[in-house]
Amino acid sequence: MPPLPRARIIAIFSAAGILVVACAPASTALAADRYEIDASHTHVQFSVLRFGFADTIGTFTGVSGIISLDSHAPENSSVEVDIDVASLASGDASRDAAVLGAFWFNAEKFATMSFKSTSVALDGENHARVTGDLTLLGVSKPLTLDVTLNKIGVDRAAKKQAAGFSITGALNRLDWGMETAANFVGTDVTIRIEALAHKIKE
Repeated sequence: MPPLPRARIIAIFSAAGILVVACAPASTALAADRYEIDASHTHVQFSVLRFGFADTIGTFTGVSGIISLDSHAPENSSVEVDIDVASLASGDASRDAAVLGAFWFNAEKFATMSFKSTSVALDGENHARVTGDLTLLGVSKPLTLDVTLNKIGVDRAAKKQAAGFSITGALNRLDWGMETAANFVGTDVTIRIEALAHKIKE
């Protein structure tokens, strides 16, 4: 059999290379886009029933973190968030001081609350259940959040590519060792987060 022409050999190897790239998992062939959370447009809120009368609502304003979005394999996306516990605001300075004290958040000893995702399960075109480890009061336990991707596009004010999310969830504060006034103040805590993140230029 006569040897193949050089041009033919090059074509075969080129085709093989294209095939390898095409068959490779999207998560390895294309890196995920990384977004940095914009604290000035991100609101982390919780609400808890006070004495059976009405919910008290608190907001943490000190939020930072990175969201990795894999558009080709969304289940490979991830998020890591840190929250400055002392940034709590509930609309009453004396209540904030008490809640940040040793019997509640104990902010002096546990200055940071964090969430690090461990899995992303898609259950709709723009919706997922994101499970991760929430660390609060030095205790790490799994927490699942319902996440809706609202939009990916250009933030015209910041002139950057951005992603926006609406997030909800719930937890029992006793699971993290926050047992103060469990007979009077609700132990079921509702979480709502509105988050904006800007794409990091690599």
